[in-house]
Amino acid sequence: MPDSPAGPPALPIPLAELLARDELGLRRIAGPEHADLLWVHTSEMADPYPYLLGGELLLTAGVLLTDADTYVARLVQAGAAALGFGVAPVYDTVPDALVEACERHGLPLVEVPRETRFTAIARAVWRLMAEARHRELRRVTRAQQALATAAARPDPVPAVLRQLAVQLDGRVALLAADGEVLHAAGGRTPPDVRTALARLARVVAPAPLPGMPAAPGRKPSPASATDTRSGTHLFAYALGGAQGMALAVATPRRDAGDHTVAGIAVVLLSLLTAPHQGADSAGRSAALVRLLLGAAPQDVAPLLGEGDSWTVVHARRADRTPPDALNAGALGAALGSALSDVDRETVRVLLPGHHEPVGPQPGWTLGVSGPAPVSALPDADTQASRALGHAEATRAPLSTHRPDAGGLAGLVPADRAEAHARALLAPLTEPLAETLRCWLSLHGSWDRTAVALKVHRNTVRQRIARCAALLDMDLDDMDVRTELWFALRSYA
Repeated sequence: MPDSPAGPPALPIPLAELLARDELGLRRIAGPEHADLLWVHTSEMADPYPYLLGGELLLTAGVLLTDADTYVARLVQAGAAALGFGVAPVYDTVPDALVEACERHGLPLVEVPRETRFTAIARAVWRLMAEARHRELRRVTRAQQALATAAARPDPVPAVLRQLAVQLDGRVALLAADGEVLHAAGGRTPPDVRTALARLARVVAPAPLPGMPAAPGRKPSPASATDTRSGTHLFAYALGGAQGMALAVATPRRDAGDHTVAGIAVVLLSLLTAPHQGADSAGRSAALVRLLLGAAPQDVAPLLGEGDSWTVVHARRADRTPPDALNAGALGAALGSALSDVDRETVRVLLPGHHEPVGPQPGWTLGVSGPAPVSALPDADTQASRALGHAEATRAPLSTHRPDAGGLAGLVPADRAEAHARALLAPLTEPLAETLRCWLSLHGSWDRTAVALKVHRNTVRQRIARCAALLDMDLDDMDVRTELWFALRSYA
């Protein structure tokens, strides 16, 4: 099947919901009753396989249909969810060979009456997706409020677990590093399911060996993992910052929004179980208090571990909607950290210590800094911001700051390179220098630079023209661009 993108534009729609729209007059005449629709696609090609993403309701009038069995087999191979066949203008009825092929290959076949336009079907599917998305958002919002209320009770951890079990209609458990069940809520599960769930929890939060440091170069554990056993859906989530602790979930089904609801609980439990983390957590809590009381970052660096590396992630929602604390917490949980914040349209997540490389997150655009000690977090924050702008400008789901790898730049002593950069860039204000840096990084593209900086393209043109005038340089000259790029990298 062709590679699918990071995620569909909305929640999948059951075929039955589309068939229930009486105004469309659709009728399933072959294949299984159940199918989840992610897209609607119309094609009259003899073999549309190369153009399918998977999960489509493919609509066709059979203009080039010759070999029904091969045609259906290719659709199934491509991952199509269902086939809608229009009985006009080529055929008066659905061909018997197509009905038999769909029944044989297990592909739902829907008859589209001559009075129903394909565009009406597509519009109905997108409307159903929008309704499903609204239902999911309402459900997640209610769950977030219920979990937050539970976290404020005198016995917060058991209360959060009980509420999570209600929201997911399943069994949930908080496991210690040695596999002991600290707290649990929800219905009972068979022994084989409990065993599989405990094994899955160790995948995301392996128990540390006493007195044994982590092996250098060892691949980090995933933040979450899934499995099935005896028809039960199993999920495990590592608690951010809690060594070896995990949230284990077993549910009879997997509904839209469950992962987000569980992510909210992971963030809350990560914060509530902080006392289990020992002296390291106490030191970080003390550092936070001192920062809030006005201490300088360099004064609290020893408490945070000056030798530790930290990574800053900036994120914006791909659909351009403003994020909230719920979104920030869910994203932080997905990245394996309880340290998240939201500022207007950007979520910032701080990843402490060693962690697995940050990967794309469905529904988000990410900018990732390089690793930095706590004293250099402001620089890492700038790196993440620039990386996010680059990702948005290039329409990539993720962009990571690339540190200087040496090369020719490494031949010039850092102090001399910085002194040259200061002298060369002295005429430019900070906004002009940042615009020039972004413009050069995007190969002189006005539109992409405008997207990255969130200004109008004419503003970019005016700023670059101002830079050229102040520097008295021809910015179309490659030698000039190279020297400026070296200076901007040396004195960012």
